[in-house]
Amino acid sequence: MDQKPARVRIVDAAYELMLSIGLARTTTKEIAKAAGCSEAALYKYFSGKEELFVTVLAERLPWLGGLLTELTAGEGSVEGNLTDIARQAALFYEQTFPMAASLYAEPQLKRRHEQGVGGLEAGPHLPIQQLDAYLRAEQGAGRVRAGADTYAAASLLLGACAQRAFAYSTLPGGEPPPPLDDFAASLARTLLAGIS
Repeated sequence: MDQKPARVRIVDAAYELMLSIGLARTTTKEIAKAAGCSEAALYKYFSGKEELFVTVLAERLPWLGGLLTELTAGEGSVEGNLTDIARQAALFYEQTFPMAASLYAEPQLKRRHEQGVGGLEAGPHLPIQQLDAYLRAEQGAGRVRAGADTYAAASLLLGACAQRAFAYSTLPGGEPPPPLDDFAASLARTLLAGIS
């Protein structure tokens, strides 16, 4: 028997199942079984699958939310910060795309998921808002051009990272995407040319 605490085993099991069969097909019953506990034990720690999904995003995937909240205007170079964000976002979306894509196949399931996540202060809009706030702070520090649309810039950077995950996950034969570091640096440099 795994000696990890029950909560850790549950999150690990949820991550593995969501990654392998998708969020739509993963059930709390399957998660509990894979974690070696009862479904009642799962509900002791989590209100349901939606809260578990948000926990998996925060605790098992590349660290995007934390990176965005820790950025401070005036520290490091804007290009370096945007490169770091692009790298983490590309990794984050690369792993979340297979998990969440199954939701879009079933409109009722998607609505139920949206309702379940509604009160958890989570969602795909948060990284855009966080990056927008960072870029506005850099604008205030004079490192981003006054008048630049920081929300559009945040949407462009994160949207490109999400598109990279989508585009290369659907190619026949599994063609690999361009190298991550090259993609992140080029994306940051191109975006910054438009807002600096």
